[in-house]
Amino acid sequence: MSIKTWPEDDRPREKLLAKGAAALSDAELLAIFLRVGVRGKSAVDLARLLLAEFGSLQRLFGADAARLSKVTGMGPAKYVQLQAVMEMSRRALAETMAESDVLASPQAVRDFLRIQLQSLGHEVFLGIFLNARNEVISSDTLAQGTLTQTSVYPREIVKRALTHNAAAVIFAHNHPSGGTEPSQADRHLTRALVDALKTIDIRVLDHFVVAPGRILSFAEQGLMPYST
Repeated sequence: MSIKTWPEDDRPREKLLAKGAAALSDAELLAIFLRVGVRGKSAVDLARLLLAEFGSLQRLFGADAARLSKVTGMGPAKYVQLQAVMEMSRRALAETMAESDVLASPQAVRDFLRIQLQSLGHEVFLGIFLNARNEVISSDTLAQGTLTQTSVYPREIVKRALTHNAAAVIFAHNHPSGGTEPSQADRHLTRALVDALKTIDIRVLDHFVVAPGRILSFAEQGLMPYST
């Protein structure tokens, strides 16, 4: 049955206009993005099929073009649109952080890190460099792959921090396999970075570990080495 024949209150676009985006389910939001369904399926039906196939919005947005295109009705154009939506979200959150004191808006940092890292299939190490007012100067990818002290070079990060004239930095990396418990390598790396940056009076404020649906803060867990 076409969405046009549904009661007005049940149509995703009308529901969003009447009640706001937060009132919609994942499938309804996705249906608005899709706009149309396929033969025998409404946009909402197709959205539900996609969520069942991939398991979550996060996994759907993280899927590559080849896998997404295997679903009827989802070709390269839809993949491009999904990636554009994700990138706009990243940039909007980055702008939110850049316009305010990061320490006064920790949720913005968490939201940015989630959308930046949680859907990736490989490990990425980020640095968010801050000025003396705790405003974002830059968010840089510092390493990719298996993260150890031998792949994330403290001296290179010191150089990057000096290039940005940073006063502080927040680190983050993801665990694609799930689970946010920091490994011994994560702890050793954090201490090495704190020690290296301390020599040039740059504070390490936190190190976040991001996994699908979860995020851990070293600072909140009392795991940060001394940084002053």
